Amino acid sequence: MGVDHTNTLFTPLELGALRLRNRVAVAPMTRVSASAEGLPTAQMADYYGSFAGGGFALVTTEGVYTDEAWSQGYLFQPGLANDEQRDAWRPVVDAVHQHGAVFIAQLMHAGALSQGNRHRDDTRAPSAVRPKGTQMTFYRGDGQYPLPHAMSGAEIAQAVEGFAKAAQRARAAGFDGVEIHGANGYLLDQFLTEGVNGRQDGYGGAALARLRLIRETVQAVRAALGSDFTLGLRISQGKVNDFVHKWLGEQEAADIFGALGGLPLDYLHVTEFEAWKPAFGDAPSLAALARRHSGLPVMANGSLHDPARAAAMLADGAADLVSLGRGALTHADWPNRVRAGLPLDDFDRGLLSPLADLDNAERRR
Repeated sequence: MGVDHTNTLFTPLELGALRLRNRVAVAPMTRVSASAEGLPTAQMADYYGSFAGGGFALVTTEGVYTDEAWSQGYLFQPGLANDEQRDAWRPVVDAVHQHGAVFIAQLMHAGALSQGNRHRDDTRAPSAVRPKGTQMTFYRGDGQYPLPHAMSGAEIAQAVEGFAKAAQRARAAGFDGVEIHGANGYLLDQFLTEGVNGRQDGYGGAALARLRLIRETVQAVRAALGSDFTLGLRISQGKVNDFVHKWLGEQEAADIFGALGGLPLDYLHVTEFEAWKPAFGDAPSLAALARRHSGLPVMANGSLHDPARAAAMLADGAADLVSLGRGALTHADWPNRVRAGLPLDDFDRGLLSPLADLDNAERRR
């Protein structure tokens, strides 16, 4: 990997209205450890606070559901769908702020990938297409995904409103920013995905038309938050149920990122399995394409727990900051350890099995 540019990980960065003490973030990771009512817990405050105490500059929540209709994806997933959930987040926010990190709420609508929703027994999606793959057992799922119902215009508007109201609750709870989950096969990504979105109205068609729901959601959330609050969007090719999915090449990626660059966003959070690898053939990485064509700051995610690899993404101009999932789960103090030159352990997959929750992780330690 050539020259060690590790020091680049520890330079400050301005991200929207925020100033980060370094360029290392915690990626959103589903932990299904809230109460059955979607309320964050003291255990979650300890969990998120540990990353801030370990030196991460930015901590992102797991995907948080946005409404009391079809957005919830998993049983025991936390929400920002009502004021009780908003208030329950405040001690978690305080735990992160106590250690000097900024805290971003990731807002998520699961759409057709919902496998546990206490508000509804069925699912909604752009089209009545059964998702590929099978439900994730480590999030209490089993068997095929259900066949979703195609969303009506009113249901689409309801989903957008849910994002906007959840964003307002995030700000009221004390979060420093909001990230819209437009990746990994969840609702907004379902609208973007060819073959999953077969709509014949203004939400279907070519890639830029399939971006309409993302565009409307970003605009609604920005209007709800005002101009002075940091707003990002997570985007990907692969999905939790279709790991190998690709867009239609570099030109489509350029078109998508160019369109996203015109939205009132402060950053893009680009995730691939291995973030540094070419997105298509010998093309640049997806993060590099996002940075080139959107003009926005880019957070790169995907197997970047090797410090030299992560630093190289910054040194090469492919990203402005990096987010860690497995690396953060292995060492909540990953930034402090790297800065001190301490060794890093390999990821223990037992942390996520049989359930990817905090109780199981604590039993492994």
